[in-house]
Order: sequence, then structure tokens, then C-alpha cells
Amino acid sequence: MNVHMFHARSDGEEGDKHGNGGKTDMYPFIGAFSMTGGDGENSYASNSILQRKVIEKARPVRVKSTKEMLIGLDFPPCVKVADLGCSSGQNTFLVMSEIVNTINALCQERGRDPPEVDCCLNDLPDNDFNTTFKFAHFFCKTGKGLCFVSGVPGSFYSRLFPSKSLHFVNSSYSLHWLSEVPRGLKGNKGSVFMTGSSPRTVYEAYLNQFRKDFSLFLRSRSEEMICDGRMVLTLIGRNARDPLYRDCCHFWTLLSKSLLDLVHGGIVREEEVDSFNVPFYDPDEGEVTEIIRNEGSFKIGELETHEFDLGQSRDEGDYMLGRDKSGEREANCIRAVSEPMLVAHFGQDIIDTLFTKYAHHVSQHSDCLRKSTVTLVLSLIRK
Repeated sequence: MNVHMFHARSDGEEGDKHGNGGKTDMYPFIGAFSMTGGDGENSYASNSILQRKVIEKARPVRVKSTKEMLIGLDFPPCVKVADLGCSSGQNTFLVMSEIVNTINALCQERGRDPPEVDCCLNDLPDNDFNTTFKFAHFFCKTGKGLCFVSGVPGSFYSRLFPSKSLHFVNSSYSLHWLSEVPRGLKGNKGSVFMTGSSPRTVYEAYLNQFRKDFSLFLRSRSEEMICDGRMVLTLIGRNARDPLYRDCCHFWTLLSKSLLDLVHGGIVREEEVDSFNVPFYDPDEGEVTEIIRNEGSFKIGELETHEFDLGQSRDEGDYMLGRDKSGEREANCIRAVSEPMLVAHFGQDIIDTLFTKYAHHVSQHSDCLRKSTVTLVLSLIRK
């Protein structure tokens, strides 16, 4: 998961200013910020195993799309590839290596010289590119052809590359992050996202923001990609019929419960929780396909859904130990992607206690089998 751009609201929905714990307005993270950087215990680089599994799950679609791109474009001498929302750590090079290896293998099979590959890694300017680029040296040594790696700072909800310059685009676990917190969430009490008890206007606000952002993403890429170029996207989605439904073990539901625990313990004020909402949306298949068709620049190749689990482990010998470890893994994963915005709103002092509570809630729901959360994997072809 990679957080993209946030903006402060000025429509009368700001929260009170606070003089303690570094807390400021309702959404003080003006501009951009990213995942927890570095390679420490709580960093994204150390807690992105789920994202690695998602990369592997999407591999068949990515390999097929890479081959189709190369054949359809008659083996161009240079292939420009972009990973949008690369975050920090080595995951982005797993994707890049897979694409380069697929290109090299197909060229060898068809008796062609491998092309030069220009690998462009994009994320927000505050992203920890340094931790990512530590792996670049090993990546460039593995390919048979020449590979070039560069960083492209900026929001993918805007133009990033020259017109008609991209052959292949990958974005893994980034597009469920919105460009900003939607308007109209004042009635969403006690929850950082949406639940069955949220007003329907909350769902409509989130959907409208996703529709706006995803359309802008597609329009920007359509200008940057050559005709018949390929794009593979993976993002968190949902499979529930009720658009407000999120199961009891949904990760944002558990974060809401954990924050309310701190309210009951006198650590956090209730109005602070009520004024905090995550800039996130998990669309269903229908919403995604409708936006793609309405925007009109891309044809849909593949569209798959896969259920996933953030932290469950059913192969541990001691069941109770497995439950505890499951809770810790999921808590670490969610902390790595949400700590910066939580600190911006609540301050640093609550974080350790908050995710101890979170791990406990996960362990209490380790047997939950009713999942509303899925991963959407889709390939798109530039018309």
C-alpha cells in the first residue's frame, strides 16, 4: 500500500486546533507524504510481505501483458517501463526483474536482441528512494540487456512523463489511496473509514472521490503511453453487495476499534477520532470497469479478484501462538502504511499503545472467515 497526495480541506469540516502532542487541524498533512521509510522494525520495507504476495499473485497477468506488449510493438529497441507508487524497499525490483526477465526470455525464444530497458520508479517526493535504490545495483547486474533505473518523484494523479513515451506501466497496491480525504464525512462518527452504520452519503463521498482520482490517473497515463502499450494495476477492492459493509476484521474497522479503546482509556478524545478519516477507497469490479469505460482511453484485458488475508497463519504448531503472531504481523503492516498520517493527526505518543490494541483485536478475530476485502488485478491496453 502506498499513500499518495493529501490536501487540507477549507469547507468548514476542519477539527479544533490542539496544543498538545503535535496535533493541528483535521487534515494537517498538506502536500505529500509516504510510507514509513528506512529499514527499521516499523518500516514499510520490513513490513510489506503482503504486498510481495500480491506481486506474485498478479505475476501471470503481468507476464502475459509484457509479452503482448513486446509482440504488438514488434520488439522495440528500447522499452520504457514505469512502476507507479514504488514505495521503499525491494518490492519494486521484484516487479522490474520479472518484466525484464520476461522480455529477455521472449527475445531469446524469437531470436531477437534484447532491448534496452528504462525502469522509472515513481512515488511522492517524500518517499524514501534511498532505501529503494540500495537494491538497484543488484537489479542492474541480473539482466542480459542494458537496464537503466531512475526515480520520478511526483503524484501519479498528475502527468509524470513525456507524451507517448511509456510502453508498460505497473502499479501495485497504490490506487486505493485517494488524492485527498473526501468532503461530506462529518456524520461518520467513531470510524476512520466506513461501516454498516455510516450514512450512505459517506459511501457516495468516497466513491465520487475515487471516480475523480481514478479518471485523472487514466487520463494522465493515456497521454504518456504509446498506442497498444500495456498497464497492469493491482489494488484493494471489495466483494460485498452492500457498499457500506466492511466485515468485523476489516483492517480499518480494527483501527477504529483500537482508537476507540484509547478514547475509553482517556488517551485520545472522542472528537479527535470523529474528525479523522483515511483517504482510501476499495472499489468493486463494477465501479472500476465503469470508470475505465467512461474515461475511454483503455480497453480491459484481464480482470481478476483474489481474496487475501493480512496476517492469518494456519500452519503454526501452537494455535494460540499463531493467533498472537497473526495479530502482530497485521498490526505491523497497517502501522507501516498509516503511521505518518496518524502521527500528523494524533501525535507520536499514542502509536505504540494503539498498535498493541490493534494486534489484540486481530488475534480475537483470527477465525473470521467472512471477508469483504479482495485484491483486484487488471490489465489495460492503450487504445
